[in-house]
Amino acid sequence: MNSVKGNIFDFKLFSKIMKFVSPYKRTFYFVLITAILLSVLSIVTPYLLKTVVDDYISLGDFNGMVSMISLMFTALIFEVIFQFLFVYYANWLGQRVIRDLRVKLLDKILSFKMAFFDQNSVGRLVTRAVNDMETIASIFSQGLFMILADFLKMGTIIIVMLIVDWRLSLIVFSILPIIIYATRLFQSSMKRAFEEVRLQVANLNSFVQERINGIKVVQLFDTERLEFKKFEKINEKHKKAWLKTVWYNSIFFPIAEFSSSIAIGLLVWFGGLNVIVEGIISLGTIFLFIQMSQMLFRPLRHIADKFNTLQMGMVAAERVFKLIDRDEKIKNLGNISVEKIKGSISFENVNFSYLSNEQVLHQINLNVKQGEKIAIVGSTGAGKSTIINLLSRFYEYETGNIFIDNISIKDFSIKSLRKHLGVILQDVFLFADTIYNNIVLYDTNIKEEDVYKAANEIGVHNFISSLPGGYQYNVKERGVMLSSGQRQLIAFLRVYLSNPSILVLDEATSSIDSYSEDLIQIALKKITENKTAIVIAHRLSTIKNSDRIVVMDKGRIVEVGNHEELISIEGGYYSQLYQIQFLQEAV
Repeated sequence: MNSVKGNIFDFKLFSKIMKFVSPYKRTFYFVLITAILLSVLSIVTPYLLKTVVDDYISLGDFNGMVSMISLMFTALIFEVIFQFLFVYYANWLGQRVIRDLRVKLLDKILSFKMAFFDQNSVGRLVTRAVNDMETIASIFSQGLFMILADFLKMGTIIIVMLIVDWRLSLIVFSILPIIIYATRLFQSSMKRAFEEVRLQVANLNSFVQERINGIKVVQLFDTERLEFKKFEKINEKHKKAWLKTVWYNSIFFPIAEFSSSIAIGLLVWFGGLNVIVEGIISLGTIFLFIQMSQMLFRPLRHIADKFNTLQMGMVAAERVFKLIDRDEKIKNLGNISVEKIKGSISFENVNFSYLSNEQVLHQINLNVKQGEKIAIVGSTGAGKSTIINLLSRFYEYETGNIFIDNISIKDFSIKSLRKHLGVILQDVFLFADTIYNNIVLYDTNIKEEDVYKAANEIGVHNFISSLPGGYQYNVKERGVMLSSGQRQLIAFLRVYLSNPSILVLDEATSSIDSYSEDLIQIALKKITENKTAIVIAHRLSTIKNSDRIVVMDKGRIVEVGNHEELISIEGGYYSQLYQIQFLQEAV
């Protein structure tokens, strides 16, 4: 957990939030004005009550009393109206701010490089984008403006008290230091407590999301009880974090209530004694001060509570802005953008490591000609997929360079580079949406007839049409309503429709079912036609027919050649790999 700063309010952080308020300045100032008016109106009714008691009830002036009560009712109506406007527009402003802030956060997250996602769980990021955002909204709806309104109300009350009677004012003020000191201790303790709460909420979200996503593994290996025990421990930490905030509340509010009761007792004792003995202080003044002391102490208690809300919002904002301020983008310094590329690829002395001191690729030199189809094979961890990650600029290589059409990929804009790359992975990701939307990926520039034409060309139209609803069939989360082979067919169509010049298949045909195999072979032949293709695969059908096969071991290229050349190398790496992995399929 990050260390908590000692200051109660972080003005530097607050200034970042206020930048998102700028588009709504009118609303912001309107809420401020209503807060000022409420502070004035709050004192009108108690003061009118004092006037009624001293000037009308004591003198038996019934008509005057009715007029004053009507005036009190009018003031109350205005107070209710301004209270409504204050609450509504404070919440309106908060929701607008977090809408813009959430868009900014998601836009930033979507631009992060893959290394960031390797180190940060999805559950934590969801917590930042959802839970923390709602907490930030409370800064405006329940925190900042409420505190400001309470401070204004307290200031008005103090001024009126001093004007009406300074002696009774001193009695009330003598209790204030106790409540203020208790409030400050309370705020400081609650800031630390809420920091812990946010941490535990993120841990809880992360754990639950991972276990739900991996429910098949949990059930298959019968680890439900083990995972449940882990959850109990995390949930226990979450409970303890919240109970700490309950503990601080349990201490503070009784102290505040007790102090308030003492102030009322002193006012009644001193004021009543003065009424009986000297008669300088009126009965209405005592009523006024009892009301105003409650109005003075109540905001203090509320301010403490709203400071909790404000601090939770600030803690959430700190976490969100840490993400927004992070520089995790792949450096997009290239400005070359071309409509068409030929498709030649060249790796020159490329070295790369995911973690420092753990090099994955060693001096990779590889040339792929325009329209050539090569296969990359090797054992798990040999570095096959890493080559694709670097070509797609998901990660930055450390030394060496990669060229497409003799232009460094770093000189292309990332958008232009990826536009010309079509990548199909082994584990195809589909959104919980229709097949059609998963094909076009919500691109309104793609016409329906183009989708149907492309599907017919690669031979998957009949398969899609056979599903309930056809192209409008909802595949649910991650495409669970389709088999792995069917998901591959959707991915093939998606890439074919984008018409890239370079096609990459990363284990894309390693787990297809027999029903989909024929369709996939037809689609594969069609989408690789007249394109540079790099195939990372174990299946013999996608290896033997390649123009060249690149064999990798421990991050190095150890052999290059076609199938016949490599199989003829006695004791060669590919020959051994073929005997072990491909012999059964060949037979």
